[in-house]
Amino acid sequence: MYVPFENLPEESRIWIYQSNRKFSDAEFSEIEKDLELFLNGWSAHGTSLEASYQLKYNRFIIIAVNQEVQAATGCSIDASVAFIQKLEQKYQVDLLDKMNVTFKLGEHIAHKPLIDFKKMVKDKAVTENTVVFNNLINTVQEFNDSWEVPAIDSWHSRFF
Repeated sequence: MYVPFENLPEESRIWIYQSNRKFSDAEFSEIEKDLELFLNGWSAHGTSLEASYQLKYNRFIIIAVNQEVQAATGCSIDASVAFIQKLEQKYQVDLLDKMNVTFKLGEHIAHKPLIDFKKMVKDKAVTENTVVFNNLINTVQEFNDSWEVPAIDSWHSRFF
């Protein structure tokens, strides 16, 4: 069951999918409709999941579920991954590769393979203060507090 994102408790479980390219506004509009349809039918063991989403920077798809109402289980998580895989096929994008880094270069959102990001650190093209997207967070609270942070304050700090 879809609910507004801001209505989810801070402990809600979150999954972040980053695209290897920017979506057009038209694509993001379609994805929004597909997400609401998916979330309205998303369930675990026959119980509807209270879930929501956010779309950010025409590049990120964020899905969250209130686990106080009903926890996402293996089958329901598999269903969400299958949904994301359908989006990958439909839009010819990569949303599941966790070996990429997305970060801000001024107002531009850059997306690089991890090996290229490490080289940029070495070349000082990015610094400890470069804002990165920490997609390894697990809750809405972490999303609100620690998603867009200086690299030194995330798992990226190991490269500096």
